[in-house]
Amino acid sequence: MLELRHRGGCPGPGGAVAPPPGEGEAAGGDHETESTSDKMYNFIDFNNYVHYRMLTTETDIDDRYGDLDSRTDSDIPEIPPSSDRTPEILKKALSGLSSRWKNWWIRGILTLTMISLFFLIIYMGSFMLMLLVLGIQVKCFHEIITIGYRVYRSYDLPWFRTLSWYFLLCVNYFFYGETVADYFATFVQREEQLQFLIRYHRFISFALYLAGFCMFVLSLVKKHYRLQFYMFAWTHVTLLITVTQSHLVIQNLFEGMIWFLVPISSVICNDITAYLFGFFFGRTPLIKLSPKKTWEGFIGGFFSTVVFGFIAAYVLSKYQYFVCPVEYRSDINSFVTECEPSELFQLQSYSLPPFLKAVLRRETVSLYPFQIHSIALSTFASLIGPFGGFFASGFKRAFKIKDFANTIPGHGGIMDRFDCQYLMATFVHVYITSFIRGPNPSKVLQQLLVLQPEQQLNIYKTLKTHLIEKGILQPTLKV
Repeated sequence: MLELRHRGGCPGPGGAVAPPPGEGEAAGGDHETESTSDKMYNFIDFNNYVHYRMLTTETDIDDRYGDLDSRTDSDIPEIPPSSDRTPEILKKALSGLSSRWKNWWIRGILTLTMISLFFLIIYMGSFMLMLLVLGIQVKCFHEIITIGYRVYRSYDLPWFRTLSWYFLLCVNYFFYGETVADYFATFVQREEQLQFLIRYHRFISFALYLAGFCMFVLSLVKKHYRLQFYMFAWTHVTLLITVTQSHLVIQNLFEGMIWFLVPISSVICNDITAYLFGFFFGRTPLIKLSPKKTWEGFIGGFFSTVVFGFIAAYVLSKYQYFVCPVEYRSDINSFVTECEPSELFQLQSYSLPPFLKAVLRRETVSLYPFQIHSIALSTFASLIGPFGGFFASGFKRAFKIKDFANTIPGHGGIMDRFDCQYLMATFVHVYITSFIRGPNPSKVLQQLLVLQPEQQLNIYKTLKTHLIEKGILQPTLKV
């Protein structure tokens, strides 16, 4: 990178740089005096020597503290493998089986257990489902952040874990505060302390984030800058993946429990059926990121999921408990799911295409319109949803780990089971806002009740005038 002149500036044996002539010995040896040109060359050589030493010193610093831009996958430190947390009773019961079938039974038993617990939480109501989503979000965040901490543990970054959890608290405060303001306005109106928090909610949220931002800047340590900014980005991407998506899950839940259950159960169904088809019939590899995934499992999971979603939509559409939007009743201080079901959840007659008329021998069929939407949801869950799992597989391969954690025996961590769910939550939210939901009268009313009496009266007069002009209301006669 630096070309030194021949006169005293070349590295000596072993890479050492010979001092420039004139230090203890005159250049040329036999000459007692130096010419002007020789002095000029010596001055240039000395400057080159100083510049060279400065560069070598900077190179030493980079070598000592790591140039992360040039790191390869082989430079990533090994993470200790997760311990086996399979219950001893299962180990003894399955001790005679091969590892392949042992894993199959462990996954099957734990899957049935988790599904049973999920049904129990559904029975307990929407509030418990919200707490479940929050718990899963925190656990997924913990698993991803822990990987970052383990990978870069040798650098001993100051305040990394503390600031990560602080940012998680700030972001949750912002999103859940927005939810409270939207769906609990009547309750907030009765509490003066909550009114202050809701009125200045976004300012408080921004102030909390700024405090964390300033703490991060103050925690920057010389020779660790680049790594600290890497981990700052790591934390924010993790927040984007976990907190934002879990907030969308809860937004979907408020639209009606069916918008929560059908997408989630479709992903679970696809995961199970794709595993079964791949286990028994899989021969053709699907993607290099997940060598165990096969085309047979992928295709079998697709058809199974579409059929399952269609049937599940038919069953759930019959009950108000699942189809009515979740609303908070301040008079009874509880969530309720009572309403007159919309047309989306009322049976409609549809004419069959000619080729189906010949097969089914009938002209029409009665379906809930939501069943048609369930086909779109199931299709996404089985064709696009798995790419969330592939993304997670690539992430794990980048850091040489098999699972995010060992929370669930045979399954890995919570993030291993919900990597596809987060992508699904975003799609459902976009689908609802694009094709289903119009203005929500209940939400508008909640917002009107928070306004000042003068503002409410002004809106009343404006709305009354508008309805009279459209002929919906009769103008009142002035006496």
